[in-house]
Amino acid sequence: MRVIGALGVTLAGLFMIGAVAVTADAQMDKRSRYEGATAAVVDDRGNLHVPSDYRTAYQVLGTWAVAKDDGPGSKQLHVVYASPGTIAAYRKDGHFPDGAVLVKEVFNTTTNEMTTGTVSSAGTLAGWFVMVKDSAGRFPGNKLWGDGWGWSWFDAANSQKTTSTDYTADCQSCHEPARQSDWIYTQGYPVLKK
Repeated sequence: MRVIGALGVTLAGLFMIGAVAVTADAQMDKRSRYEGATAAVVDDRGNLHVPSDYRTAYQVLGTWAVAKDDGPGSKQLHVVYASPGTIAAYRKDGHFPDGAVLVKEVFNTTTNEMTTGTVSSAGTLAGWFVMVKDSAGRFPGNKLWGDGWGWSWFDAANSQKTTSTDYTADCQSCHEPARQSDWIYTQGYPVLKK
């Protein structure tokens, strides 16, 4: 009986050690995935910049046309990209995973009459809007991080230095109508639907 009891205690102890190791590995893997996915976008102080490879390494999430204030056509075209794995994770869980990066290219448009009608197409690049999902609150002292995201606008002249100073004043008001969908206009991205 003592041998079986000791064996049971030993096996239980090994199981507990294994469970702790698996949990620690899963947490480390989650942390390293976040750090790896965002290393090209976020520095150690929480400053964001536009990832250089977003057009080739990221997935197209969707496109928006912003209507002209007067007359036909659009004044801007917004093309939105998501970091690798973001779309699949959203489709699986219904939310953006920690570390997901969204990059919105904003183009001023040119509008012309074509055989198909009045057409607006991308003209000059106005800039980028970058968001990074942060469910852990990693940069509490940085005014560009809050409400579960890092937020920054970049003028076309410099993809490495944001012109944003405070996300609540510079970014969030445009996203207020999307508060209930984690600040993202998910209804405009058919690829997120199952």
